[in-house]
Amino acid sequence: MNTDLRFPARRLDLQGQDDAAIDRAVPVEAPVAIEYNGIGYAVMMATPADLEAYAVGFTIGEGLASSAGDIGAVQVNRAGGGWVVRVRLAPARMDRVIERARTRASESSCGLCGIETIEQVLRPLPAAARPRPTDRAAIARALASLGDHQPLGRATGAVHAAAFCDPTGGVVAAREDVGRHNALDKLVGALAMDAVDPASGFVLLSARCSYELVEKTVRAGCPMLVTISAPTSLAVERAVAAQLTLVTLARPDAALILNDPFRCIG
Repeated sequence: MNTDLRFPARRLDLQGQDDAAIDRAVPVEAPVAIEYNGIGYAVMMATPADLEAYAVGFTIGEGLASSAGDIGAVQVNRAGGGWVVRVRLAPARMDRVIERARTRASESSCGLCGIETIEQVLRPLPAAARPRPTDRAAIARALASLGDHQPLGRATGAVHAAAFCDPTGGVVAAREDVGRHNALDKLVGALAMDAVDPASGFVLLSARCSYELVEKTVRAGCPMLVTISAPTSLAVERAVAAQLTLVTLARPDAALILNDPFRCIG
């Protein structure tokens, strides 16, 4: 199983013009469906390696088994753009699995089959709009001022920040939370409540660039995402599919452009 993929990228020098085309290795992120005795239990995002050990540890961690001795055969199969891990449990251990399946069946019509669930995770995204033209100076300016909008981060050192920036790099709004997804949700909500058009600028995140953050940015109507940390393979693939401009590993001296379909970054 591949644990990393390479993507063409452009290293953007934020202090000058010394750019470079590179191949960047990113960790593989894929949906992994966990089934117990044929019943779907959960879909997790994971690096598809050591999945048998992952399934055993997950099962123990969920309280469905107390040791590896409570778990029977574990089968790992490719399916629907991801992986399905089928675990055999003793019937006496299945009560919680069945109850969770009933709850999900009453809440959703997408089904409990691992393949269907993975396809639901990978459902198509709307196409991102063309971003307003921006440049490396704007990215550098946004990075330099992000800390001024992180009072909780300065006090605790334990939260993520999500900021919305105009094309010049000015921070229009920022929100913080212990969860990176929550911080972005708060930001999107604040923009909606203040009638700020997400297509008028870009999002800057202090977090790792996972596929969920790419999807939330696209669905919010923002055409460009900048993150200070590295992306996963699925984040890049989803950004490319949605034509989202994606800039990662943004630091004071450089950033990595992994997708710029409209050539909006000067």
